[in-house]
Formats: sequence, C-alpha cells, structure tokens
Amino acid sequence: MSRYREALQWLYGLESRGIKLGLDRMQGAAEVRGHPERAVRYVHVAGTNGKGSVGAMLESVLRAAGYRTGQFASPHLQRYVERVRIGGRPISESEAATRIEDLRAEHRLPPLSFFEYTTLLAFEAFRDAHCDIVVLEVGLGGRLDSTNIVTPEASVITNISLEHQRILGDTVAKIAREKAGVLKPGVPCIVGTRAKSAKLAIAARARTVGAPLRWIDRDFERSWKGAKLSVRVGDRKWDDLKLGLRGHYQADNAACALATLVELGERGFEVSDDHVRTGLRRARWAGRLEWHRGSPAFLFDAAHNASGCETLARYLDDLSFRGRVILLFGAMRDKDHRRMLAAFDGRVERRIYAAPSVSRAEHPERLSQIRSGTVARSVRDAVARAERAAGPDGLVVTAGSIFLVSEARALVKNVRTDPPIPM
Repeated sequence: MSRYREALQWLYGLESRGIKLGLDRMQGAAEVRGHPERAVRYVHVAGTNGKGSVGAMLESVLRAAGYRTGQFASPHLQRYVERVRIGGRPISESEAATRIEDLRAEHRLPPLSFFEYTTLLAFEAFRDAHCDIVVLEVGLGGRLDSTNIVTPEASVITNISLEHQRILGDTVAKIAREKAGVLKPGVPCIVGTRAKSAKLAIAARARTVGAPLRWIDRDFERSWKGAKLSVRVGDRKWDDLKLGLRGHYQADNAACALATLVELGERGFEVSDDHVRTGLRRARWAGRLEWHRGSPAFLFDAAHNASGCETLARYLDDLSFRGRVILLFGAMRDKDHRRMLAAFDGRVERRIYAAPSVSRAEHPERLSQIRSGTVARSVRDAVARAERAAGPDGLVVTAGSIFLVSEARALVKNVRTDPPIPM
C-alpha cells in the first residue's frame, strides 16, 4: 500500500467521529501548530449552492492576474487532494501523505474530526506555499464550521435554500443565520441570495457584528441579453462576458465573484478587465454541468438538493436535446427526494436509481416509490443500464449527489478515484 493510501486509510477512519461542529477544537489545534491560518489572506465563501462555482471563478481571475492562489473546497469529486489546490492544481499525493503523517504524529492536538484535520492540513499547505490569497469554502453552515477561525478580506454568501435541516435548522431563516456566522467586524460580505427571510437574518447579524453588506440587485447586478452576460458593480461594468461554467444560473455566481473582486481591489488585490475576462472564460469546476461527449453523451451535475435539481431541470429545458434523455439518480437520505425527483417530470424518458457507496445513501427502492424507475444493483450496473436505455444518440443526466456523480464519472471517463467520504 502506498504512503498516500495508508495516510488516507487512517484519516478516513476518523469518520466514526462524525461531523463535529464548533470552533474550540480547531482554535486549539491551530494554536498548537503555530496558527498557520494567520499567515495567509482569505476570501471566505458560504452558501447552499454556488460556493464551488463562485470559488472557481474567483480563483481563476486572481490567478490570471498573477497572484499565487490557494483554494479549499469539499467534498472531493474524484481524489482527496482536490480539496487543497495551489495555483489551480491539487497538492500532490506525496505532499498530502507527508502532511497527514505529520499531523497524525502531533500528540498535542485535540481529538479532531476528518474535516478538521483536512482544514488544518490546508492551512499549513497554503502557508508553506506562500499563497497571496486563498479562496476558502465553508464545509457545513458557517458559524461553527472549522474554516471560521479566519478573518478574511471579504466574505461571500451565495444563494440559500433548505439543506442539512437536522443540523442547520428547518427554515431558510435559521439556515441563513448559521451561514451569516461567517460575518466579521468591518469585513465586507457579498450577498447573492434573494430570499427575503434569508436577507433579514443576514442583515440582523451584520448589524450585530458591524459587517458592511453588498447586496445582489442593489449594489451589484447582472443581465443576460441573448447569450451575452453583463455585470455591474457600483460604477464598474463589464459587457459581453463569456463564462467557462455552463448554465444561466452562473450569471448570479459571476456577479458575486466580480463584486468580491472589487472589494479585494480596495485591499490591494487589483485585477484588470482583461484578467476578469480571461479568468471567467477559463474557470472550470468538474462535475457541475460537465459534458462527456460519447455514445451516449453524459451530463454530470452534482445537484444534491431540491434547488440544485430544479436549476438543472431549467438547463435541460434550455438545452432542447433531441435524443432520448435518461436520468441516473441517487441521493442521500436526508434530502427532499420528492421535490428533487419532481423537478425532472416531463424532462426525462426514464429514471434509473442507484445508491452511491456512502453510508448515508438512500435506498434506490425508496426513490422508485416516489417516481417509478429501474433500481440498479450498483452504480456500475446503473451506468450500463442508462447507456443501453439512452442509445448511441441519447443523453444520460447523472445527478442527485456528488457521490453518485463521482462514481459514475470515474467509470465513464476512466479516471482515478479515491474512496468517497461524506465530509
């Protein structure tokens, strides 16, 4: 077994500790390790959907401008090292193994979870790489997430909808309050949600901590004219922008990214209009409206909640695909399956259900009771069935969970993959 595999085996063994929200352990661990998080400057990104896309755009533009960038995101799609990127590239397996071994040998650390160890590893990697700026994505919620020990240059809250209700709350307002926990005194926050209850909760938190807010549709806005995107942030405007990420919903994410870049410009991170255009055009985020052209074609989208599925469904409407469209679907147990599956009514000819290889996966038989479809024995079986059902000129839409997308994508594209872990 390689050092990398052995290190991952130990780290994955911490899954039994579960998700441990709270900052005391993380702050204690950071103190033991000399506070690596204080050596780097950050943009902190929270939200329900869109975090990864906003982060990808920000990182791409900043890198195009010549800054040494870091990026932290979770969960990984194919390989653990994807969670920690420097200069747009995942750290190496060798570096990951060395850092995991080093942290494992540090007996002064409190009993950290898988995600807390990974966050600490990322902070140390960014420090040692002398990153100029790091795009730091929240893992879960915001207020008690292990990433929330940093004081960033700017914060971002993308759109907000129901998710992880047993942990974050059963209303949009309660979830927004958790996400607004990333707000810091004097640190501007770019807000991309339009939900009234979420906006009220964020505004209340901002008043309490003294954080200036920049609102979508007020302080910044975007518009589509045909296939052309325009974004205005204050007095600055960009017309005819081309995005590397697909889907009209990316307009909001691009607007959030540009509003954040304007704030960063006030703090010394200047980017030109050419850098903006180049960075947005080059931005990529695997597994999000990602096409694999084959016979049949596959469309991979990690739509993991009702809002994400509805957004994917609107993309399919715009697509007007002429061949057979087959849905390959699997989801976690704690999701709104009825609403997720309803999003595809009238848009797919057949549904094939499979359970990804994580313990929280919903049984495909239960999904088939909500909307009739074929129950596959495994993701591999589901891919084979979907290919046959679609035919050479068809399309297989793979969605419902990033873990399902990960397994199916690895099979279809024949790419290396590490075991999944739902953290």
